[in-house]
Amino acid sequence: MSAPNTLAHALPPVPDLPEGKGAGRLNRLWERNQTLVPTIAALVLLFGMLIYAEVAYGRVFHAGTMSSLLVSFAPTIILAVGMTIVIVSGGIDLSVGAVVAFSSVAGVMVMNIGVDDWASMALMILSGATFGALAGVMVQYFNVQPFIATLAMMFLARGLASILSTTPVQAPEGSPIHLLATDWKLIDGPRVNDFTITPGLLIAVLVVLGGMFYLHRTRGGRTVYAIGGNESSAALMGLPVARTRVGIYIISGALAGLAAIVYTAEVGGKAQNVTGIGWELDAIAAVVIGGTLLTGGYGYILGSVVGVFVIAAMRLIITKDGTINPEYLTIITGGVLLVFVLLQRALTRRRAS
Repeated sequence: MSAPNTLAHALPPVPDLPEGKGAGRLNRLWERNQTLVPTIAALVLLFGMLIYAEVAYGRVFHAGTMSSLLVSFAPTIILAVGMTIVIVSGGIDLSVGAVVAFSSVAGVMVMNIGVDDWASMALMILSGATFGALAGVMVQYFNVQPFIATLAMMFLARGLASILSTTPVQAPEGSPIHLLATDWKLIDGPRVNDFTITPGLLIAVLVVLGGMFYLHRTRGGRTVYAIGGNESSAALMGLPVARTRVGIYIISGALAGLAAIVYTAEVGGKAQNVTGIGWELDAIAAVVIGGTLLTGGYGYILGSVVGVFVIAAMRLIITKDGTINPEYLTIITGGVLLVFVLLQRALTRRRAS
């Protein structure tokens, strides 16, 4: 039994509000915004790591460092956009890293046999979309779990890339793909402290904006959220569940092909069958750290971009420190991912209660 003379009993009621109205507003505000908590936590973690790196090592908040991070992580940002859409729908795509490898190797080899370079790059995107379509059909029409369907596509794409070539292949000199790595100087800083971007980074920015528009401003995007929230209810509402689900995986695969183009340009036109190993895990980690629920139904493209930068900041600290074993990045990423999964779990349980 509680004591009668508690603080709650001692305080007079708020004069101009009916009893419980203020608390009700706060509860409704919390219910609407609690899904943003992981994203806000990721932002706090990101700035905390960057500030630590600046204090400990210096030259972090410099134009050159920031532009280098943005350019080098442009392919990961592109993959994270596609992965966000897939996970919001309640699925997963484990094939994107292998699809990057296959698309890169196949595209460069097609260039070398005389096919038009722009057509070859279009084929890279088309090949990624094909793998996505196969995965989507298996998931939707053959009731294969997304994990298994995309795992099969991962092995298929990686195997085909190895069949095509076990040695690096080089894009022809003067190929337009090299133009995507051209430095555009936006800020002319002292010495080498310039802020530069590349067409590849601009492509990543456009993909982010396109992904945001698709998820939040189109009927297809609303259907993605509905499928992730409750597929049966989405079907009962007459939403095109089957078409949308297949389309989701096609988008993810096509973006993997686009990421292959951007990455191949970034490394000077060289393609290898070992490219992209573990990239699907980086994309998934970035999406979860950014606040997208693995169970589907909630997620934000911008949150996933924040998640990419969290991983980038961790790599930056390890690189600048020089004494930390790079393999520890996997352990650290796993620990951070575990914390955010537990945070998501706590929030979803609170919503259910």
